[in-house]
Order: sequence, then structure tokens, then C-alpha cells
Amino acid sequence: MIKFIVATVITCALAASANAQAPATCKAQAADKKLAGAALNSFMKKCQDDASKACDASAADKKLAGAAKTSFTKKCVTDAVGN
Repeated sequence: MIKFIVATVITCALAASANAQAPATCKAQAADKKLAGAALNSFMKKCQDDASKACDASAADKKLAGAAKTSFTKKCVTDAVGN
């Protein structure tokens, strides 16, 4: 029983540290900054453009092409933006 509790505590600690290191999505960043209206639209467009460039570079690093690149980039940008 004690081993189970220790394993659960360690698993929770690892999950919390992984979540703390994950980059915030564009939507989360906008919410933290309490953006609205034109400022929100401008921020989201720039953040999505930045995410698209980063995801394209990541796809190139992985040597993806064609449908695999398109699928990877779409999911990557969606995850970064937070849709």
C-alpha cells in the first residue's frame, strides 16, 4: 500500500512539472494579459503566425513532406494556438 502511495505521489509530481514546463497557448497568454477587441485580434494573429513559422521549421527538421508535413503543421499550430 505504501509503495502505491509513493508511486502515486511521484507520478503526480512528474505530471505537475511537465505541465509547468509546457509553453502556454496563445489563448492562455491572451487571457493572462486580459486582452480584448483589436488588441486580442492582433495578438492572436501574430501568435498564430509565429506558431506557424515554428511548426514549419520543426517539420523541416523532421524532414517531413507532403501530407505528413501538412498534417503535422496543422496539429502543431492548433496545439500552439489553443483551439
